[in-house]
Amino acid sequence: MKKIRIVNYAFLFVCISLITSCKKENALVNQSNQQSQATDPSLEKKGKVNETINVSVFASNIRYPRGLKFGPDGYLYVALAGVGGTDSTVGQCTQAPKPLGPFYGGHTSSIIRISPQGAVSMVADHLPSQINKGKFTSGVADIEFVGNTLYALLDAGCSHGNADFPTSVIKVNRNNGSWSVVGDLTAFYLGHPVAAPDMDDYQLDGTAYSLIKAKGDLYEIEPNHGEFDRITTSGTVSRVVDLSAFYGHIVPTAVAYNDDNFYIGNLGVFPQAAGSSSIYKVTSAGVPSVWATGFNCILGVAFDKDERMYVLETSQAPAPTPMTGKVTRLNKDMSRDIIVDNLFFPTGMTFGPDDALYISNTGFGPPSGQILKVTGLSSKHDSDDHHSHENHGHEDKD
Repeated sequence: MKKIRIVNYAFLFVCISLITSCKKENALVNQSNQQSQATDPSLEKKGKVNETINVSVFASNIRYPRGLKFGPDGYLYVALAGVGGTDSTVGQCTQAPKPLGPFYGGHTSSIIRISPQGAVSMVADHLPSQINKGKFTSGVADIEFVGNTLYALLDAGCSHGNADFPTSVIKVNRNNGSWSVVGDLTAFYLGHPVAAPDMDDYQLDGTAYSLIKAKGDLYEIEPNHGEFDRITTSGTVSRVVDLSAFYGHIVPTAVAYNDDNFYIGNLGVFPQAAGSSSIYKVTSAGVPSVWATGFNCILGVAFDKDERMYVLETSQAPAPTPMTGKVTRLNKDMSRDIIVDNLFFPTGMTFGPDDALYISNTGFGPPSGQILKVTGLSSKHDSDDHHSHENHGHEDKD
């Protein structure tokens, strides 16, 4: 286990707009269909790793970093949420509910790229961004590549103070920064409502957060409604699964794809009970099940080249608590290793072509965020040796 030390701020960020519902979760629907694939307590230990983990700052002074992916050019592309603006749409459309509404929009969101040497350059700027009453900002939430084409997930819309562009998947020209809407998610949300929305915190334009590619298409997670949708590169939007119909208001936030299945992590609602976030497996046919439990405030899921899952938690309970974010690895035998902890509200992660893990750290709160690089993640793993290290509480170098 490797700890990263960062200057501690006298700061607690306000309730994130993704989970502003401060009440107990809705009653679960179809509860008999929820079968966990990781319920054996003996397999849910959190131990040390038998690797030499190194955590370094890959890039600093990155304002509000969110989702990140590597491009075909070997550069790391990072979505920046922006700082919102002063534009108001009050009187033009239904506003986001109080206490966080109304939102104020602007064009301060952007996408940057970082060279293998850590040099930062702008790809596209002046994209829609919004800020709510809690001072939480959102805009470009995540990015993805299909072939050589860059796509981004844009959280926008009239209810978020940006009447000119909807929440959408956009296509971005990496050469000149121009962009255009490919899939209008706001229109899809309005035309295809979910079964069990939390109406006390319902946002017409959603709060789109994660974007991945699979089988030539794009897939997005929308936390506020609790939906998982597919977007073709030609712009056709369709529903994969309405998670609210199965689990109520769980606030799904992060998604990864592996072996023809999707794995979705949820943030949960405030106040959050310790260990109440989970990983949900969704088959290619859209059938969900609970796959692993016992997490907190999940904002990232990723697989390494050996198909081991990594789970990014932005805070431990009671959330939000600074400096309690961490990355946990689920090994093939479902045992767990804490890879890095003491993170300050991390918001996304991805693996690079160098097999290192890259993390957006301080994505909420203080504006001066950073991208962390985690190396030394061995591809070797033996379950007996792993449990020996857990039980004896020591670390060996490979």
